Amino acid sequence: MTSLGTAQADPGEIDTGRLPVGETRDGGEFGLPVAVVNGARDGETLYLQAASDGDELNGVGVIQRVVPRLDPDEISGTVLVVGIVNYHGFQVAEHRNPVDDTKMNRAYPGDAEGTSSERIAAATFDAAKRADLILDLHQGSTSRMINEVRVRCGSRHRLHDECLELAKVFGCGHVLDQKGPDGQLARVGPDEGIPTVDPELGGSVGWNDESIQYGVRGVFNVLRYYGFLEGEVATETQTRATGFDQYGTPRGGLVRFEKALGEDVSNGETLFTVRNVFGTVKAEVTADGSGLFWRSRRLPQVATGEYVCSVATGLNTY
Repeated sequence: MTSLGTAQADPGEIDTGRLPVGETRDGGEFGLPVAVVNGARDGETLYLQAASDGDELNGVGVIQRVVPRLDPDEISGTVLVVGIVNYHGFQVAEHRNPVDDTKMNRAYPGDAEGTSSERIAAATFDAAKRADLILDLHQGSTSRMINEVRVRCGSRHRLHDECLELAKVFGCGHVLDQKGPDGQLARVGPDEGIPTVDPELGGSVGWNDESIQYGVRGVFNVLRYYGFLEGEVATETQTRATGFDQYGTPRGGLVRFEKALGEDVSNGETLFTVRNVFGTVKAEVTADGSGLFWRSRRLPQVATGEYVCSVATGLNTY
């Protein structure tokens, strides 16, 4: 029998339950929604989680579509799922955990006796450490962003090639290969010897069906490529970026973009203009170098110095 919290499944079974991680302000126990898919045949273990940032819902959409399609009789190995990591943030549609004002994906590996976020991180990381592969589903939060997969362990890490391969298998078409901040699951997972990636499934607050479908396809690519399910996956060429040029605005007003997400950018090309409410151009911002238009703010209004967009640099294909 395989268990995760209150979910328990024998080989050939699936079960859902809760992973207890503390108590709410009324003194009642709460737990994260979890699932165990225990395949009928032996194999490796995949750990899958979503919504460590409480307003990033596309990953929850992926899990909602993937789990009903998983037939334990067809699976070799085990799939462990935490459907919502940032329980408190999800309830109020906030990015950070409002109990301790912490970004959950900076709290790993966590502390079982620590803050709310540290306790949740510790409980979910304990589950993740049981796996051979880790997928941590995210999205661009309040920004508009292409669908990408992030490799966060750093190019010198001993598991870098394995993480890069996992990103390619997931197959969003774009990969950011850049060492991430301390406390990310995609940083600490490889330190435990587990290939880990961070799919960023589009952007903007909400529920985007196109990005969710990218995620569903990516999860099934991983399940087939690594032998959980029968079937072959032909990995496709990915565009890999190793850095960003970020652009702010020199003037306040309303932004009008001259580039679309995923479009090539050349040195000196106009990225955006800033205009007043009557349409008069107050500023024009051009690219400092070549790259790919990767991310931009969702709403047009900006104040002086505010972030506007990012251009990916250090591009190659693999």
